[in-house]
Amino acid sequence: MHSVSNPFQACNDIFFKPNGVFKAVGERNNWSWMPFFMVMGITLVLQYLYVNFVDIEWFANLNIAAQGDMSPAEEDQMRAFFTRSSLMWSQLIGAFFALIIINAIYAVYLNLATRADDSHVFGFTDWYGFSWWVSMPYVITGLLGLAILLFTNDHQISPAALAPTSLSYILSVPMDSEWFAFCQAIRLELFWGIYLAMVGISQWTSFSKQKAAIIATAPYLIIYSIWLVALLAF
Repeated sequence: MHSVSNPFQACNDIFFKPNGVFKAVGERNNWSWMPFFMVMGITLVLQYLYVNFVDIEWFANLNIAAQGDMSPAEEDQMRAFFTRSSLMWSQLIGAFFALIIINAIYAVYLNLATRADDSHVFGFTDWYGFSWWVSMPYVITGLLGLAILLFTNDHQISPAALAPTSLSYILSVPMDSEWFAFCQAIRLELFWGIYLAMVGISQWTSFSKQKAAIIATAPYLIIYSIWLVALLAF
């Protein structure tokens, strides 16, 4: 197994040699700040650029249409919210706290799921740092989304462009479709992150690869299965 000597090298090697990265991260403190800043940074930059670029009136009408039947008063109230300034703050604040909370929940899950390991030495904060490392594929696809924003001339661009490997972007699923959010969530980096989690769990525990794969896959399989059934049923 190759050695990783610093967090900068780790941020590169996580895509190619994740075993060595997780071994090094498990032995050193404070390395997880690097992926935190990178993942959070690309996420917030994308949101900022998108809100500054998109046709706000078009975006407001698109969101109103996605809500279904609304009274004229409700439409006016919702449309009043869609100023560039208010949308900017809501997107930035929402994205910031969503990432922190989702990764915290994931860390709680991993901490509980690995308690049966005989060599259980990693606590919540370790797994919280771990969650940012497995989120690193979002940096790659985020850069692709950034390139799309920078090179397009169409201001009526769907937010699906921020996730260019998602089914919503690839299949051009309209934003007012009930399938939009689900398809937006199914993306390359999701599966890449699951793979990294499997590698990391195998490295940090004495579990077999099969058990690590089950732990890494289970929450997504459950959540997306329930989501899919709900879409099909309702």
